[in-house]
Amino acid sequence: MSLPMVRWTAHTLVAALLAAAAPLCTVAQNKPRARDLGVPFEGTPGPLNAITDVAGVEVGHSTIIRGDGKLEMGKGPVRTGVTAVLPRGKNSTDLVFGGWFSLNGNGEMTGTTWLEEGGFLEGPVMITNTSSVGVVRDAVIGWQLKRSGLSQPWSLPVVAETWDGYLNDIGGFHVKPEHAHLAIETAAAGPVIEGNVGGGTGMVCHEFKGGIGTASRKLSERQGGYTIGVLVQCNYGARRLLRIAGAPVGQEISEGAFRSALGGEEDVGSIIIVVATDAPLLPHQLKRLARRAAMGLARNGGIASNGSGDIFIAFSTANPSAVRPEGVVDLKMLPNDRISPVLEATVMATEEAIINALVAAETMSGVDGNKVLGLPHGRLREVLRKFNRLQP
Repeated sequence: MSLPMVRWTAHTLVAALLAAAAPLCTVAQNKPRARDLGVPFEGTPGPLNAITDVAGVEVGHSTIIRGDGKLEMGKGPVRTGVTAVLPRGKNSTDLVFGGWFSLNGNGEMTGTTWLEEGGFLEGPVMITNTSSVGVVRDAVIGWQLKRSGLSQPWSLPVVAETWDGYLNDIGGFHVKPEHAHLAIETAAAGPVIEGNVGGGTGMVCHEFKGGIGTASRKLSERQGGYTIGVLVQCNYGARRLLRIAGAPVGQEISEGAFRSALGGEEDVGSIIIVVATDAPLLPHQLKRLARRAAMGLARNGGIASNGSGDIFIAFSTANPSAVRPEGVVDLKMLPNDRISPVLEATVMATEEAIINALVAAETMSGVDGNKVLGLPHGRLREVLRKFNRLQP
């Protein structure tokens, strides 16, 4: 999407981008997902198999694709964007309990020291590229101030990143405040667009095209009937390590494994994982939930290498109005002895969200003609069939 940024006011730009995004959303939602290709997964998904199965959660994207050819710093090519996850939707100022975990810290997620200290996630979770964390953080503060929705006269937004410099002019600082605002203002419940969108536009996963993916699990009534949803921005991993449903897909499909072919470090990159639930969990329990995302990542071949930023955040939409200026607040908490099904569901939903991102992402070329292949659906089915993992 190419726009003459200097000539547009923020209001007009957002309106134009909203109009342009509508047909893209319709097309993207018709893409096959991992289950459509016969990939087997454990557990029962929610109706949308998305993080938005958790009531109140909204997701929005702002995608910037512009230019081709040789890198010209500040001019492109541009393959980047912003993704926003809003725990109670953009019209709510009610905070949620949250917790976070860093599996490997070669990355950034702002606002986490206050999240750790205070226990509340104050506003959206934003995901973008490494060089755009600052501008997105400032844009969120501006958006919150405009809405007069701050619970105190300052804000420490949560903004996370992964590096998209193989395809994107990351040093050109192409993400602007209006792109962050667009991701927030277009956030909605319902199906979530996956693949080459938002913060995931220029990302690479296991040397295939990566990006945004999501999945969910619905627990039985006996287990509490809770919903657990996961959204990932995946940009990590060596091809040879990729496993899907236990099959060594990365070893069977070697075409386009550019990092190993170039002789560089294979397992580089990062992943951001956002976990949402309606189970009544307190901050210390949500930290436990965030840790379990690592196990879903490992199922697909993630090893949290030295160069990887694997940072996870979890929140609960239970306990509304927990933030009050006066009085004592009565809270609900799921006993620890009943939390294991929620932890297991997090592992399963994380595993599937990553594969959904790989299935949705399409081949993309970027700076200097660098090209990353999308995971070939037909070849994936062949490999799963070979290892007796293809779901009929």
